[in-house]
Amino acid sequence: MNAQTLKGKLAAVIAVLVCALMAVSLVGCSSGSSSDSSTGKTKLIVGFDQSYPPYGFIGDDGEYTGFDIDMAKLTAEKNGWDIELQPIDWDAKDALLDQGQINCIWNGFTIEGREGKYAFSEPYMINGQVVVVKADSSIKSLSDLAGKVVITQAESSTLELFEGDQKALADTFGRLDTISDFNNAFLQLDSGAVDAVACDLSIAQYQLTANPTKYVQLSETLSDENYAVGFKNDENGKEMAAKVTATLKELYADGTVKQLCEKYADYGMSIDNWKLK
Repeated sequence: MNAQTLKGKLAAVIAVLVCALMAVSLVGCSSGSSSDSSTGKTKLIVGFDQSYPPYGFIGDDGEYTGFDIDMAKLTAEKNGWDIELQPIDWDAKDALLDQGQINCIWNGFTIEGREGKYAFSEPYMINGQVVVVKADSSIKSLSDLAGKVVITQAESSTLELFEGDQKALADTFGRLDTISDFNNAFLQLDSGAVDAVACDLSIAQYQLTANPTKYVQLSETLSDENYAVGFKNDENGKEMAAKVTATLKELYADGTVKQLCEKYADYGMSIDNWKLK
């Protein structure tokens, strides 16, 4: 074997090794690590629905705000973490979590029906699934929804409920529509395109507080549920979830939770619904 041939083979081997190292590096970058490479600190990348008041929405100043947004910021501060707020399409949350584009779902996230799929904090807020109609609607009970058009958010716990425990009820509807966010769902109700909106209790409370003469909530509930903070179901996710739980308990004990509930009281928030103590 001449020297030229040997050099060529060595170059080929080196090229293969470089490509392999680059591939390993890229895999590491997409694994959803909770570390910020620029600072070496843990980074909380919060995925949230920006059209979900009072938990997450765009304020009058154009900035992201809301009860859960404030709680996430305070939790990151107490733990010395960096934080990034990442508005998402709710129906893409699982893909974004798997890809590492977010590492946390914190936005009125219901536990029920998702057990084992995520690493959850302990539940911090009581929630439920309810139905809202126009104040002058003839719909007074769940049975009155027969033959009516009901709308809810795509990939929401409400939709999962209609596909599961409340499927028999959903089968009586004239039609079950889905939409990307609840703000637009209520616009559909206003226009008469649908007869009812099925949503989280917190969304209903917000709409009823903002529009007390416009809507009513049916007295019968679809389900009783709980909100928690969700992470990827791996060891790192479980560790982060445990730290969030401990921090939320601290924030309740020092009165911060009560202050935030008062801050968002006009949006229907109440300390009476807080669960984690």
